Amino acid sequence: MGGKKYTAKDITVLEGLEPVRKRPGMYIGGVDKSGLHHLVWELLDNSVDEAMNGHCDKITVRLHRDGKTLTVSDNGRGIPVDKHPKHKKSALELILTTLHAGGKFENRNYYHAGGLHGVGASVVTALSSSMTANVKRNGAHWEQSFARGVAKGTVKKTGPARGSGTSITFTPDPQIFPKTEFDAKLIRERLESRSYLHRGLTLVFQNDTDKTSEEFHHDQGIREWIDKVVKERGDTAIGEPFSADRKDDTDVELTLVWTESTDETVLSFVNGIPTRSGGTHENGLRSGIAKAVRNYLSVKNAAPKGLNITADDIREGIVAILSIYVQEPQFQGQTKDRLNNPEVTTPIDNFVRTGLENYLLQNQTQAAAIAERVVLAARARSASRAAAQSVQRKTAISHRLNLPGKLADCSSTNPQISELFLVEGDSAGGSAKQARDRHFQAILPLRGKVLNAEQASLSKVMANRELGDIISALGCGAGKNCDLSKLRYHKVCLLMDADSDGHHICTLLLTFFYRHMRPLIDSGHVFIAQPPLYKIELGKEVHWALDEGERDKVLAKANGKQPVVQRFKGLGEMNPPTLKETTLDPERRHLLRVAINDQNDTDETMKTLMGRDVEPRFRFIMERAATAEELDI
Repeated sequence: MGGKKYTAKDITVLEGLEPVRKRPGMYIGGVDKSGLHHLVWELLDNSVDEAMNGHCDKITVRLHRDGKTLTVSDNGRGIPVDKHPKHKKSALELILTTLHAGGKFENRNYYHAGGLHGVGASVVTALSSSMTANVKRNGAHWEQSFARGVAKGTVKKTGPARGSGTSITFTPDPQIFPKTEFDAKLIRERLESRSYLHRGLTLVFQNDTDKTSEEFHHDQGIREWIDKVVKERGDTAIGEPFSADRKDDTDVELTLVWTESTDETVLSFVNGIPTRSGGTHENGLRSGIAKAVRNYLSVKNAAPKGLNITADDIREGIVAILSIYVQEPQFQGQTKDRLNNPEVTTPIDNFVRTGLENYLLQNQTQAAAIAERVVLAARARSASRAAAQSVQRKTAISHRLNLPGKLADCSSTNPQISELFLVEGDSAGGSAKQARDRHFQAILPLRGKVLNAEQASLSKVMANRELGDIISALGCGAGKNCDLSKLRYHKVCLLMDADSDGHHICTLLLTFFYRHMRPLIDSGHVFIAQPPLYKIELGKEVHWALDEGERDKVLAKANGKQPVVQRFKGLGEMNPPTLKETTLDPERRHLLRVAINDQNDTDETMKTLMGRDVEPRFRFIMERAATAEELDI
């Protein structure tokens, strides 16, 4: 075989923090907004670790006026500045410039810690255009500066100091991050959540961009937090929350309450770090809840005979906050969003089962209300499953008899290549039917604005004609009976007018999928089509623009040519060839895949935009009124 020779000189060795700058996604998950703020969380974790081990009671995060520079300070012991006996550098420089250097690999200095990889602080150093560390320790003030992972000189003693602590100021590197502006709201929320998780700890957020300062301190901890979570969700709690804690090798603190919502919400934390993807601790929690309620229902004969009650029925409507501390947490990946310690599952299962079961037996009125809630959930699921099975039986007898009459189905029966376009209006639906490829593209026209699923139960959703047609067309059921193995189309595309009404309908549909067919989004089956709002002719050249911004960019490059601009008031105005060329043809179209990066942020956005409470929506609109585009009237 020919080709280039592959020898030792072709091997590249990345030294120091070069691997972090070369592949930042391996260490912070990406260079998007989430990755940028991960730098803040790494430094915050280090300060919180000092607090968890009794060395710190106040942490301050300061966002500077430029919005791109941030300081994390604590009154802990201060990072050591003496020289390391082996490496002949100060401990401060080693920690901030060396991967896997830190004081948390052994239990002598930190009994519990969130940052156990030893890479957090050094990753911040690597990905910052500038960073300065200030340390107060042993009556002196010390300082050292860094840039893009490299120390700028050695640590210097700058004078005397009272007290102790560490302060690190950094500016993210624009060579690494496309956007380096921090989100003040996101930082504030993280600090507030930490104040609930660490009773007695004071966290201060100083926001120089709007000259505000806020202090968080909650002596009741997560018991105080759950009331806030339920209220913000717009839910109604069933009785008082159950709370319990235990301290041993695995410290556990739990509070939970049933609500009238159909969602199950678990906020879990390990050593103060949010684990949004769950893990073995959440497995123990869910198992313990199911066992405790089953035991209570059995002892009190509180469930009707013949009714099959599942674990999902038991946990429906639960809001729970679980915080645990373990000596050696095993996180999945450096971003630490899932716990992998198998040894914590059984102890948490037993702790929750015994504690919750005793609580139910000792609080009969509340237990009876919870039992009634569980029975109602089981009956609703049973009725929904029966309806879905009826649909499947009819479909098996006659291939398409149970599909919506207005569905223009595709000829293919292979879900992997089949696409369903949910189209706004009969007129646009007619154009889409003519423009589609009948072999693999199906069209379902929708009339008007669909039901707001944020404010509706599953039974109300099932009874709604437009949403019911969507559920029937997809064939996989909804709610807890959503079974993707029965999904008839692996691409579900929302095709709406490119105006404010179209955006509203799209938001309504996304709310429906998020609340009642969430697995479709999680598995990457939901897309938003991108029809153009403008057609721009420059001589013989034809350009398509999605919005005013793209239109203006095209016009700016006219080079003296007289432009002919056509604005489409709706999809119905597009002739089928144009719709096919711009929006339906897989070779030329642009589809946006719908994904959930942060469930808490998504929940909050849904409630703000679509919830019953008008006040957050009014505030959201007024905050953006000054920068809003001209509305389509």
